[in-house]
Amino acid sequence: MTPSADIAAPETPTGRAPQGDRPALAAWHAGWAVAAALLALGGRWLGGIEGPVFYGVLAMIVPGVTGLSLLQRDGPRERMTLVGLWGLAAMVAAGLTGGLTGPLAGFVFLPLTAGLALGGVRPVQAGALGVGAAALTGLFSAWLAGPPPSVLALAEISAVLTAGAAALAVRLSWRDRERRLVTAESEAAKVGWLLAAQPGLTLVLERSGRVVAAYGAPPPALPVDPLFEHGLVAAVHAPDRPRLLAAIERALQGLDASATFAPRVALDRRVQLVLRRLDGPDRLSPRLIAQAFDGTSQYAHELGLETARAEAEAREAGKSRFLANMSHELRTPLNAVLGFSDIMRQRLFGPMPDRYAAYVDNIHEAGGHLLELINDVLDVSKIEAERYVLTVERFDARELVSAAIALVRVTAEEKGVFLTGVLPDEPVEVSADKRAVKQIALNLLSNGVKFTPAGGTVTVTVEAIGPYLEIVVADTGVGIAPEDAQRLGRPFEQAGAIEQRQQGTGLGLSLVRAFAELHGGRMSIESTLGEGTAVTVRLPVAQAARTAPEGGAEIIPMPVAGGA
Repeated sequence: MTPSADIAAPETPTGRAPQGDRPALAAWHAGWAVAAALLALGGRWLGGIEGPVFYGVLAMIVPGVTGLSLLQRDGPRERMTLVGLWGLAAMVAAGLTGGLTGPLAGFVFLPLTAGLALGGVRPVQAGALGVGAAALTGLFSAWLAGPPPSVLALAEISAVLTAGAAALAVRLSWRDRERRLVTAESEAAKVGWLLAAQPGLTLVLERSGRVVAAYGAPPPALPVDPLFEHGLVAAVHAPDRPRLLAAIERALQGLDASATFAPRVALDRRVQLVLRRLDGPDRLSPRLIAQAFDGTSQYAHELGLETARAEAEAREAGKSRFLANMSHELRTPLNAVLGFSDIMRQRLFGPMPDRYAAYVDNIHEAGGHLLELINDVLDVSKIEAERYVLTVERFDARELVSAAIALVRVTAEEKGVFLTGVLPDEPVEVSADKRAVKQIALNLLSNGVKFTPAGGTVTVTVEAIGPYLEIVVADTGVGIAPEDAQRLGRPFEQAGAIEQRQQGTGLGLSLVRAFAELHGGRMSIESTLGEGTAVTVRLPVAQAARTAPEGGAEIIPMPVAGGA
């Protein structure tokens, strides 16, 4: 691969300054402290340095000695503090000796010299400010106290010492720069080696799609050399280019982006590309880093899943159509069976033996059960095929629930179950499908009576709560186990023992749930095994929120003949 991207040197850990030049800096500060101390003691011994000039030289010893301590905890903050100490010492010395017009004029430039030695833009800038402050302090001191005494030899010595310190500082700065460049090149080589070892092709792209650098092994049918010559977009099959360009724009906005495309030279293959924004020094023209992988096997897998899903949906639709057609064809002869058996039950053409009368009753009862099953299957198939259309009209929900209670009352009386309705005094106006709402109430009541033993109670409550119609059917029957309650509501799912499952088909609750969801509502089941079940259907079909009438709701008891 051809790594030609500009890779910046990584920052040092935890934001600390580089540690490689710390011994040299410590030696530079120690050397300056020793030189300044020798100058102060030698000048005092020889008698040429005394008074303010002596104290000015002593002040320049302080940053050299302090630097040895600060450099033990080397970091950006410590280095800036050290430059500040150099500037303060230079200001003291300049204030005591007259600054640029005095015998220690060379010391005025030591803050800048220290900034060069410590390295970096900020220390140099701070050092330059220290030089300016020291020069101004010296001028102000000369204006107040008059011209300083002229000690030409001392001025020359201070200039020589400052020049020597500056030469060493420049040398330290160049060595630090060389070390940084070597480190950057080494880190860049490591980054390039790591990228080249990745399982895929890593590209550095410009906004236009031009490839700046490439690392690693390219996917099949995506050669690298043409990418450098013509760009990535040109290597993509034309219909897939808008998808790639959209992914590039998304990545440039700082968002996660990916695209799958067919290479122009191999349309039967797929390449998956993951893009991220790569912010560099020039934020006005950011670059992108892209990783390209061979996506042919994944594309084939997704295509197979899509085909399998389409086939499953087609089979499901065919099953629903078959059930709908079968149910429709069965209802015609079944209606004839029910009609003739009813005529025979009523003895319209004369009496019949008792045994035949019992047979006719059995035929009529079995036919009625079969018709209910066929109607349920037809409704389920229509709903699954999305062919069931709600006929919405406005009506009083109490009327339909009362009609459902009347239909179930006979069965409840025969079984010895108390059936009770709790309905409001005021109308419960709703806009819904009449047949669906009646079917919901009828199925819930039938289930409650069916699974409640003699002497038990089934109670249906109707209430308008804000925009919702709430129908609750509670019984004191056998109850439902928690693991079974999770399955109920799906077609042909049943709960309980074998003798309980033989009493139904598993379509009643599934129709209740389906009708509720068609209206935008939901069905919930609360049950305790051995104590009873409460099924709640909440539909957003109420026309206005109504408060409970004064005195509470009306209780409509349905006494059972010979009840418990």
